[in-house]
Amino acid sequence: MTPQRWPSRLCGLILAAAFLVAGTTYAEDKIYIVTTLPDLADITARIGGDVVTVESLAKGIEDPHGVPIKPSFVPKLNRAQVVVLMGLEYEHSWLPALLTEARNSKILKGQIGYIDVSIRVTPKEVPRDLSRAQGELHPAGNPHFNLDPEGGRLIAQTIAEGLSVNFPQYRKKFETNLKEFLTQLDDKLKEWEVMARPLKGVKFVSYHQDFTYFADRFGLDYVGTIELKPGIEPTASHLVELVGRMQAAGVKIVIREPHFSEKVPNHIAAQVNGQVVKLPIMVGGTPEVKTYFDLIAYNLRALLQAAQAAGVAGKV
Repeated sequence: MTPQRWPSRLCGLILAAAFLVAGTTYAEDKIYIVTTLPDLADITARIGGDVVTVESLAKGIEDPHGVPIKPSFVPKLNRAQVVVLMGLEYEHSWLPALLTEARNSKILKGQIGYIDVSIRVTPKEVPRDLSRAQGELHPAGNPHFNLDPEGGRLIAQTIAEGLSVNFPQYRKKFETNLKEFLTQLDDKLKEWEVMARPLKGVKFVSYHQDFTYFADRFGLDYVGTIELKPGIEPTASHLVELVGRMQAAGVKIVIREPHFSEKVPNHIAAQVNGQVVKLPIMVGGTPEVKTYFDLIAYNLRALLQAAQAAGVAGKV
């Protein structure tokens, strides 16, 4: 995935945004928050409650590392009182230039309106060097911690803290909503741990390197990726080597994220007599996934069905 060339593109966006701003009205009685990803929008809305309006820039079916830029993004960021992002350079190819063009000093990096939810996270798979040989998309470590429910806990805590700093008059509301969210998360996590028991030790590959935290949480065995490195498409020799490893290790599960083509995953699965399972990596990645809790539950159910079909699921 090659980073986009922003300067000329953003000039056009600014002109288009001016027309959008002129014809748009907003409910100014609520705090307006922009998030980069729909997972963050769902959790932020839960923490903020009835005093916030939240919009996500990315949609769940898009590639979060290279979100297609729309003219509406600039005015949204211009009027945002807070921006909430994943961090760990997750959005590094598209968000920084937008923040500059939005001309909103409140949400620039280093300001209190810039809420980076990765600050509590200990990243996995931090590269030893930042050369392209290590891939393009995970320069600060693997940023897909949202797929681990405990990552969701850290996200919610950081959002509540950031909102309280920005809007101290609502601190008690945010803390109450956070407590309710975490209570629901704890209850769900107990259910998910039971659901995931047959998946312990199940081996899989995915297209992109985004299920590391998920696999570690639920005891799956991550064997490799279809991509050569994060953001670098596979070579023929890499695919041959990957299939060989899968055959030797008895890997039957191939995960395909919604924004990738099904052609290569299907080809690989056919060679190992395995199953392809399409798993969303964000809220909205499939119509059934409308909330953060839906995301975790859906992925566990879909994986369990695929593992049972492939004959590799264990017993509860």
